[in-house]
Amino acid sequence: MSARCRIIFDSSKCATIGLCEMVAPDFFSIPDDGEGKTIVLHETADTSRRAELEEAADKCPTQSIQIVDA
Repeated sequence: MSARCRIIFDSSKCATIGLCEMVAPDFFSIPDDGEGKTIVLHETADTSRRAELEEAADKCPTQSIQIVDA
C-alpha cells in the first residue's frame, strides 16, 4: 500500500480565486453553476502528488488548504 496525504479544506476562508484549480485541477474544481464554491474532488492522494498539492496550498491567498499525512 502506498503512502497517502490528505487535503484539509476550509471553505469558510475560500475566496474562490481558483489558483488551486489552476495548479491541481484533478483535485480542485470551481463549477460553472453560478454558486462560486470551490469543490475538493478527492480528499486523499498518493504522496507522489503531494508536491502539486502543496503548491496549490501555498498559492492559496486565503490559506484555505492544508496538506497533511493521511
